[in-house]
Parts: sequence; structure tokens; C-alpha cells
Amino acid sequence: MRTLLTRTAIIACGVLSMAFGNPSGLSAQETSSGKQGFDQATESDVTLCQGYWQTEREAREQLKRFARTYDNAEQWQRRADKIRTQILRGMRLDPLPRRTPLNATISNKRSYEGYTVESVAFESRPGFLVYGSLYRPIDGPDLQAGILCPHGHARGPRGGRLRPDHQQRCATLARMGATVLSYDMVGFGDSEFLGWSHDHPQVMALQTWSSIRAIDFLESLGNVDSERLAVTGASGGGTQSFLLTAIDERIDVSVPVVMVSAHFFGGCDCESGKPIHKTPSLETNNVEIAACCAPRPTLLVSVGGDWTKNTPDVEYPYLRKVYRLFDKESLVENQHFPDEDHGYELPKRQAMYPFLVKHLKLDAKGVIDPTSGRFDESANTIETIETMRVFASAEQLPKGALKPGSKITF
Repeated sequence: MRTLLTRTAIIACGVLSMAFGNPSGLSAQETSSGKQGFDQATESDVTLCQGYWQTEREAREQLKRFARTYDNAEQWQRRADKIRTQILRGMRLDPLPRRTPLNATISNKRSYEGYTVESVAFESRPGFLVYGSLYRPIDGPDLQAGILCPHGHARGPRGGRLRPDHQQRCATLARMGATVLSYDMVGFGDSEFLGWSHDHPQVMALQTWSSIRAIDFLESLGNVDSERLAVTGASGGGTQSFLLTAIDERIDVSVPVVMVSAHFFGGCDCESGKPIHKTPSLETNNVEIAACCAPRPTLLVSVGGDWTKNTPDVEYPYLRKVYRLFDKESLVENQHFPDEDHGYELPKRQAMYPFLVKHLKLDAKGVIDPTSGRFDESANTIETIETMRVFASAEQLPKGALKPGSKITF
């Protein structure tokens, strides 16, 4: 079994805040003790890059500077290692927490046409529960691909993993032979229902660590192929997708949707509320974080109606440059929809399905129309909120479940 990606190079320590004029993408002063420099940095030394933190022009210039810091795969890998380390340190996940028992529960199995859905809960940290839905094929292969489906920030009664479009992609992937886990962000879905708020001060670390443990959960099922693991999500789920892919090499295929942007860094604290992009030691952005997937297959899905509007001309060429260093340029793709808006609607799902079928070796027979090439979602069942609940009330929670809002010890 492969293990979590860890650094092979030490972050250079800087004592001078980054300036856009620095052509290296690194701080002006460096030492051999990157961890010491990061830990001793004051709040004034780091910058939170949130929302539309820079202009499109500034973003293009930033990528040009970054590109001058490496000329070959080995040099890129050293930079990627620094990026991974900065992500983990920024979230206070370095060193990684000890893996504690998941104490998973799987219940309330529902059978539909070609797939089943079960209610799931597991502890990513002792007493901190992650809630979700587990989709599995009926009469699927003995060894199945595993796919994580994090969701975005859509609110309301049908928000998060409860959204019909979210259920559609999970069910369709299961019908093609994959085991699919859809799980709540902090303060969404069952997490919100049971009292947790998305404003939790540790939200970024909790969600990232919970995604890591979600892979552990899939692997614990016994019939999930650890060499065929993928993640795909849109918006905030897209951020979770490329962050997880960057720090955990167990992800074999990544499809972040409507989120990889050079000028937009994510508007929520769960995406950019910690110093993962800019410190005295290193300056980076979400394009480079997405590029840390290289040379594993990745598909960028972008639209004309949001911050991914420039992807064909800005973000995608940057990833192609990185993949070219490994002679794997064919493994990075972009599907752009200039007339579409933000979200994971049907056209974007239709772009994602064949990519995962190809790279995860899924069986699309009975799902894809051989004439049109389109994937049929009409056999899927959209469940009600009540059906999808993992626990009907807080009284049903396992003994030892933490109270909503509790500080989590890592």
C-alpha cells in the first residue's frame, strides 16, 4: 500500500515577506532550517491569499516567475515537495497526526437500479465524525475503483452532498463499477443537522484531514483497488480535490471542477484561511497546487462564467508545461465550457465520466449511449433528505461523539 506523500526536501527559510517583484518565487533570504523559519514567523510575515487576491494580469506574471524556478522534472519535484510541506504546515498538520481508529458505521442499505447506497459515519479524529453516503455497484467487480466526491458550498435544504446533481454523479459512477464516497464538509448536510458550523476555526485542517481519512475508509472496505483511487468535486469540492491530490499520492486520478484559477484563491476559510500560499519561504498558488498531481492523470473542467474563464489560455498551459517535464503531457486535459456557469451541472459531468472511465478502467456498458457517447443518468434515483440522514437525531450518535464546535486535537 502506498503512503501519504511526505517532503523530501526542506523548505527554505526566509525572513523577508514575499514581493511580487521577486523573480524566483522564493524569499530573498534562505537558510537550511525551513521548519524553524516557518514556526518562528509572525502573523505579519505571512499573507492569506483569499478570494480575488490578485488581478488576472498579476496572476499571469506570477506564473511566469514560478516557471523560471525549474527546468526539469527533478527541479519541479523539489518545488512540489516545498508546496506540499507548506500546505501541511499552514494547516498545522505537519507532522501528520497519528491514524486513530475510524470506528466506522455503515447502515440503512438502499437498493436501486444497478447500485446501492448506504449511510456512513467514521471518526477522522477521536469523537469527530464525518458523515456521508456510500454508493456501490450491484454485481460489480471483485476489486473496484474508489472515488471520493467532496461537495461545494451550495446551501439550503438541498445543499452539499444532498444536491440532486451530486447524487447523480455518485450514482452514475457506481453503476459503472466504482465504490463512491460522498461526504459532508464541516457544517453541511448531517454535520450541520447535528449542530456543527462551517465557521469552525479549524475548518481547513478538519476537512483536509477528513479527506485523507476518507481514503483510509475506502481502503478499509477490502474490495477497493488502492491503485485506482480518484477524487472529483466542484467549487469548494474542487479545492478539496486538488489539495488532497497534492498531499496524498494515493490519489491516482484527479478531476477538480470550476476551481483551478491563477487569480482566485477560494473565498472561504476552508479553502484559503491558512497560510498555504504565501509565506517568507515560498510563494505559490492553486495552479501549482493542482500541478502537484503530475504525472498522475488530471482533468481541469472550466467555464466562461466564473474565475476559471482563462483556463484554456493560462492555467491549462501551465499544467501542460509541468507534465511535459515528465513526458506525460497526454495525461493532463482541459474541458472548457465558455457558455456555462459555476457548478457541476450535466455538461461538466459528461466531461468527467469518460476521463474516469478511461483512467480507472470503469465499465460504461449500459450507461453510455454508443451512438451519442453520452452517459445516461435516467436510471438514477434521487433520494430525499430524510432517507440520506445518517443519524435521525443527536441522541443516536455514538458514545464519545464530540459536542458541536469542540476544538479538535491533532
